[in-house]
Amino acid sequence: MTRVIIVRHGQSTYNTERRIQGRTDVSTLTEKGRSDASKVGKALSNISFNAIYCSPLQRAKQTAEIIHSELTSDAGKSAVVQTSDQLLEIDLPLWEAMLTTEVEQQFAEDYRIWHERPDELKMLVNKAGETQEHFPVLTLYEQARQFWQEILPHHQGETILIVGHNGINRALISTALGIHPSRYHSLQQSNCCISVLNFSGGLGEPVQLESMNQTQHMGETLPSLRPHHQGVRLLLVRHGETQWNRETRFQGQIDVPLNDNGRQQAQKAGEFLQNVAIDFAVSSTMARPKETAEIILQHHPDVNLELQAGLREISHGLWEGKLEVEIDQEFPGELHLWRTAPATVQMPEGENLQQVWERSTATWQAIVESALANQRQTGLIVAHDATNKTLLCHILGLPADNFWNFRQGNGAVSVIDYPAGLNGLPVLQAMNITSHLSGGVLDKTAAGAL
Repeated sequence: MTRVIIVRHGQSTYNTERRIQGRTDVSTLTEKGRSDASKVGKALSNISFNAIYCSPLQRAKQTAEIIHSELTSDAGKSAVVQTSDQLLEIDLPLWEAMLTTEVEQQFAEDYRIWHERPDELKMLVNKAGETQEHFPVLTLYEQARQFWQEILPHHQGETILIVGHNGINRALISTALGIHPSRYHSLQQSNCCISVLNFSGGLGEPVQLESMNQTQHMGETLPSLRPHHQGVRLLLVRHGETQWNRETRFQGQIDVPLNDNGRQQAQKAGEFLQNVAIDFAVSSTMARPKETAEIILQHHPDVNLELQAGLREISHGLWEGKLEVEIDQEFPGELHLWRTAPATVQMPEGENLQQVWERSTATWQAIVESALANQRQTGLIVAHDATNKTLLCHILGLPADNFWNFRQGNGAVSVIDYPAGLNGLPVLQAMNITSHLSGGVLDKTAAGAL
């Protein structure tokens, strides 16, 4: 496995002025930006990096150098910071250095396309005396693909650090997972956030997003709401650990309770979210998410817990109660198929992913609609591994076959915003936050079966 840790540069002068940066290299780190870069370095200090790549633009380069100075492992210290033009920020030549409000006024129609259909944004630019069409987002995604194709073969089985920008980081994550450029705004990258990707091989081979947009090392519980947010925020949590998770025994719809570690994970999730204003809460009807939700809600005594059967775990049918080795013996080849092409598997006397998809996404949409109708801003949703992974595919416009692209640790928190209500696309603000469980940036929860 190749582990790739992706960081966005620290706060820059243009960030604070709300100017479009693009490829302009005028903007430098603010004092907060330098301080936050140092905090990222401390959070990553015990990880052994085999290589460090960054954008040549000074706001990213400064961030990479500050992180590098904080690394304590011998490998991390000896890794040289290398710049790559493939990590340059999105190229927005007509907008660079302008205030966002100026772009909104002067390029009203283009700015609307940028927000609603970013992959269709087109700029006419002059190159070598010729007027040419430039598609900033599509070009950026191609640049990201080229970076992966060049870099991954050199680092099989290693750990690398990438320090880039908001746009290129989104494109790197999107091209790794197969997320369409039309969803460019559906991933959030905060200044100095940490995201983790695990590649099994090269681009196009299985890859897992272990976590995305972690900001806890800077003292931020959750990423801040975007300006003009008028929608709903959902905090999607996976239930705490059960004994069967620990044994890698398939539980599905068998109502296995939390074990002591699972209750502790729920308590830690509760402490993590205690200062977040939660307006409503929904759980699967099963015991493990229900107990997890109840423990979290001890910090929110005024919130009633609603139960929804549509959020139940996948029914594994005849696999339930069995260990992986037993399933392999009784159903030869099926477990491998479940690991490699999950959407093709019909669980014997159980469900397939399409059935899970239909019931869980219908429930999810109803939750969003109800919250918007009742002007409730933040909701806690506690469910299961397969349910959560299916919902993440739905949120990012991916098919069910991308199910394994997302990690969901026991007691982990993901954040999904609907900034423009049901009319706009949802935004995955953060995914699989487990720092409250492990104290570090890597997910150390038991892998476990579903």
